[in-house]
Amino acid sequence: MTETDGRFLAKEVQQAGDLQSLLRLMTWLSPAFPVGGFAYSGGLERAVADGLVENADGLRQWIASTILNGTGWNDAVLMAEAMRCSTAQELAGLVELAVSLAGSAERHAEILGMGRAFLEAAQAWPHPVLSALPKETPYAVAVGAVAGAHGISPEKAIGAFLNALASQAVSAGIRLSVLGQRQGVALLSGLEHAIAATAQRASGSALDDLGSATILAEISAIRHETQPVRLFRS
Repeated sequence: MTETDGRFLAKEVQQAGDLQSLLRLMTWLSPAFPVGGFAYSGGLERAVADGLVENADGLRQWIASTILNGTGWNDAVLMAEAMRCSTAQELAGLVELAVSLAGSAERHAEILGMGRAFLEAAQAWPHPVLSALPKETPYAVAVGAVAGAHGISPEKAIGAFLNALASQAVSAGIRLSVLGQRQGVALLSGLEHAIAATAQRASGSALDDLGSATILAEISAIRHETQPVRLFRS
């Protein structure tokens, strides 16, 4: 084999690995992956009921704020840290921290329920990291640990995770009659910059960067617990 042949082979192997990573991210974060994300709105349903989100522009601001300064940002930081953890002890400590950040009973149930479902479904891709994670692992930590174990880059994994988060919120907005499907697609297009910027920033973050400034979203998530008629579990 010549040196040129070797370079071509190495490039083909790398491209195959990149494609495999992309396919796995698409599968793990697809709406069809059985984590039950469709059942949660993250307090959005209450925000709509209270008139805080009334149209597509309001939903765009809500999602962008969550990603840039709220639970979306914290999840991104937790994902990045999970991808760096190398022992079961480190993962257990991160799980404990992530659980403590849940600001309401419904948020607590949401992150653990989705995390549990994700790890169960991820058994189709066997890896020692699955046995290193506690059964009750928050969703962001579970996705980060599994993605990291499979050699996926933090920026790509976090970007895909945040895009799925935004898509879930748009889907909830459509079901709540805040906007239509075409508006939803346009909204997701407009969020690409915020998602990419947050993924890039979070990929180099540390736990000291955790912090949320979306007070109305947190209050809405808490108030949803007492909402008598609702479509979503959070």
